[in-house]
Amino acid sequence: MKCKILLVLGLCAFVVAPVIAQNNNSQDNSTITVNCAAGQSLNGTLFQLPKLFPVTVFVNGTCTEYVIINGFRGLTLKGAPGAALQQPATTPSNGLGVWVLSIRASQSVTVDGLAIHSGASALGGIGIGQNSTDVRLRNLTIDGPAIFGIEIFEGSQVSLAGVTARDPGFAALAALDLSDVHIEQSLFEETASGGFHEGILAGSGHVTMQSTTIRDMQVGIGVGAHGSVDIQSFNSYFPVVRPNDVVIENPAGTNYQGVGLSPGTLGVGDTKLRITNAGQPSGFSSGAISASDGSTVSDPNGNLVITGSIGQGLFVSNNSHASLGSSNITGGKHGGLLVTNLSSVAVLFGSQALFGGNATDVFCDSTSVITGTSRFAGVPSTNCPNLLPYDFVPLP
Repeated sequence: MKCKILLVLGLCAFVVAPVIAQNNNSQDNSTITVNCAAGQSLNGTLFQLPKLFPVTVFVNGTCTEYVIINGFRGLTLKGAPGAALQQPATTPSNGLGVWVLSIRASQSVTVDGLAIHSGASALGGIGIGQNSTDVRLRNLTIDGPAIFGIEIFEGSQVSLAGVTARDPGFAALAALDLSDVHIEQSLFEETASGGFHEGILAGSGHVTMQSTTIRDMQVGIGVGAHGSVDIQSFNSYFPVVRPNDVVIENPAGTNYQGVGLSPGTLGVGDTKLRITNAGQPSGFSSGAISASDGSTVSDPNGNLVITGSIGQGLFVSNNSHASLGSSNITGGKHGGLLVTNLSSVAVLFGSQALFGGNATDVFCDSTSVITGTSRFAGVPSTNCPNLLPYDFVPLP
């Protein structure tokens, strides 16, 4: 057994030594520099590294290659100023070029300080899958027409801090397959015109967000397949800055829905969710939040703030439910709060929900009900046959 261990250690040293030798300034065997501007290959270097020991790789220049991190523990990729990963012009036939940067079956991996540029033939700028955990994306810029800027799938756990993702083919970030994602101090935006784009897609995945802006996406946050999104503070990478609001804004007028749930769950916790100028002039289901098909919206602390919707404010339909604290929905061109098709809304005890300045502040159809209407702040305009002042009808 002792001989076998010595043999393995010897082989590791034999494999790693040529890679370490590339870095003349290295102080120890855990730090390596790859200079793509000088023709070195990041992917080739990673292929030679031991996977179960912490290693930091400093990246210089633009690496035009598909980079694969598979089965690593404790790896850090650190970009020098101006460092980038660029999708090659050709897509390999072996299927390895699905993402410009692919992280698979890895633990405690950090990617920091890189720009990642994808093309239309890539599925994503970054793909993280196969139950990868403790993957940390830090201070990145991701752009290009790949379907996803960042795709997280197969039960992986990822945190983002200081990440800008813009102009995806479809979604800037996708959380799929029961994956869990934390996002802070990041920006998801569309700067080009045309097409249909989402800032965040939570399809059976869970996203927790603070201090983040989503701008000019046709859907700011799309939740489906029983995915969930929580607007909530958490232990952060950056120093906590107050306010740490999540903002969905529409300065270009291209938005249809700030948040679309079908079906899914939106929880607004101790952090404000501000949605401004959402939706389209036609109204219908466009607007700040559309919750349908058994979806749930919860704002017990009154941190939901919807202002100036071009479409609807909060639209709850098709057997969905919303619980509102001192929520604020004002200044909309159509309805403020709309409840239809066997749906319900409860204004919670101890709250004062504000609806005002909308074309119609509160609307429901004959199959739906709004409870706790004695907790409306002010005198909203209402058109609803089923307004209950308290939480229940009279009970025996």
